[in-house]
Amino acid sequence: MGLEEKVPGGFLLSTVENVAGYARKGSLWPATFGLACCAIEMMATTSGRFDLARFGMEAFRASPRQADLMIVAGRVSQKMAPVLRQVYDQMVEPKWVLAMGVCASSGGMFNNYAIVQGVDHVVPVDIYLPGCPPRPEMLLNAILALHAKIQDTPLGVNREAAVRAAETAALAARPVVDLGLPSDTAGTVR
Repeated sequence: MGLEEKVPGGFLLSTVENVAGYARKGSLWPATFGLACCAIEMMATTSGRFDLARFGMEAFRASPRQADLMIVAGRVSQKMAPVLRQVYDQMVEPKWVLAMGVCASSGGMFNNYAIVQGVDHVVPVDIYLPGCPPRPEMLLNAILALHAKIQDTPLGVNREAAVRAAETAALAARPVVDLGLPSDTAGTVR
């Protein structure tokens, strides 16, 4: 016995958060940040065969001040990490990050000192997309998952607190891979 039953037909009932979430999920502007082979698959997603334009995302922005979605496609080196963070900090609020490929998600097969072992140590990540390299269909699926997440994101002070908590937790996490050898190996590599 809710309000929906007492209102005559033809009325649309919603909240401001739902309407704003619907508008935000349909107006994502991705930033250009292709670093390796995953970038080729990201570019293929904009082609006519996969048609990223149906989500309103056909134009990748070269300026971070015009973008609200960063798709980190490929491995991130230690030298590139500060640049990645600077681009993220220059993006408009609200902003989201999609880690595309196993290299961006966890360092991939590059378990060495030069590659960041997961981009989540540099910026907070909203969606992880596995694969080496992930297919354009997988990127479209990840974008749809991001749309669902954006639809449910709170507004105002609640969003700011949630973003701060997620970023603090992501940046304070222990590294995925410990590059030091255990002391009991006595010089042997496992």
